[in-house]
Amino acid sequence: MNIGIIGSGGREHALCFKLKQSKIVDKIYCIPGNAGTNLIAENLDIKTNDFEKIKKISIEKKIELLVVGPEKPLVDGISDYFKDTNIKIFGPNKIASQLEGSKTFTKKLCKKYNIPTSKFDIFENKESAKKFLINSVFPIVIKADGLAAGKGVYICNNNSEASIAVDEIFDGRFGKADCVLIEEFLKGEEMSYFIITDGKTFKTFQTAQDHKRVGEGDVGKNTGGMGAYSPSRLINNELQNKINEKIIKPTLKGLDDLNCKYVGFLYVGLMIIENEPFLIEFNVRMGDPECQTILPLLNSDLGKIINGCCIKKLSSIEISWSDKKSLCIVLCSNGYPDKYDKNIKIENLKKIKLNENSVIFHAGTKLVSEDIFATGGRVLNVVVVSNNFTESKKQAINILKDINWTRGFYRKDIGYKVIF
Repeated sequence: MNIGIIGSGGREHALCFKLKQSKIVDKIYCIPGNAGTNLIAENLDIKTNDFEKIKKISIEKKIELLVVGPEKPLVDGISDYFKDTNIKIFGPNKIASQLEGSKTFTKKLCKKYNIPTSKFDIFENKESAKKFLINSVFPIVIKADGLAAGKGVYICNNNSEASIAVDEIFDGRFGKADCVLIEEFLKGEEMSYFIITDGKTFKTFQTAQDHKRVGEGDVGKNTGGMGAYSPSRLINNELQNKINEKIIKPTLKGLDDLNCKYVGFLYVGLMIIENEPFLIEFNVRMGDPECQTILPLLNSDLGKIINGCCIKKLSSIEISWSDKKSLCIVLCSNGYPDKYDKNIKIENLKKIKLNENSVIFHAGTKLVSEDIFATGGRVLNVVVVSNNFTESKKQAINILKDINWTRGFYRKDIGYKVIF
């Protein structure tokens, strides 16, 4: 079958890379894709929010299945938009996508279905939020309600920082804000937990740990993700059972009660405290760069898994994983996550020799003639799979040294909690 992948980042290149190996996939179209996807698929220069053009080109190219990579089209209802066609959509509908599109929706769901999460309050204006902060215990977490590309979360250590966060959110830094979420700070260790579901059955889809902060030692501003490793060092059978029983099943039950069947990946951001899981957030798609880290460990046919979800037959599909360790380091443009230059040539990329256990996934890149240019803040993802995290990191660093892109930077401490 012909498959379309919506999105242009490292996650979408990783999906394209893995779907290219599928026995049921004939041709892949990436909408709009990047320089990396251009090498293994056909890029279509269409914006991800132009649903009508996507529908038209899908019919024209005989695309039978669309895989939606980023959250924005899902939150905007792309899955519902294709209901009147025979084209399958892998990704939740607009109602289910509120799990990521509205943090208050998720928190209210948690409260109703007794899903373990941090204590929280919701405020509809600056005045009520700041009044609450006067008697708050710090540190405290303040979140923009809607989508914020992974950057709408503030961890505030005092009232001054918290007031600035409230001002920035209500002043529209992340778009129009009708409310702000203030919640207690949970002290533990984060873990990214993934499932895949067809609306009837769900199956675990690996774990990972990402590094959001721009600086080494997890300091500095939040980013879309500076690197990740998989699997998480925290996962064990007891914890997995707790996550499934206390968080996944009640969440899917809550959506079911809204007459909503969730189809797609679900990213579960967790805080683990003494082997107990607490929900931090949901994402209604694969994480980035977790996706790039996880997919190289997948032994099963991704095309068959995704198609199985779309036809409600996930229960009959076996998902198997390599027992090796995967680590991803993100190469970013200098200045990210603030201002950075665009359209900068990456000179040495074509000279890089990779072995069968390493891969470079493109993110913010474009192909001009035969040259590759950086167009985004996060530019490349270097992923290495080996028998241990130390070796994976060593090889990834060597590849980045060979690329030797002087206009970019990367964190050299990715995986420091599992590499001693």
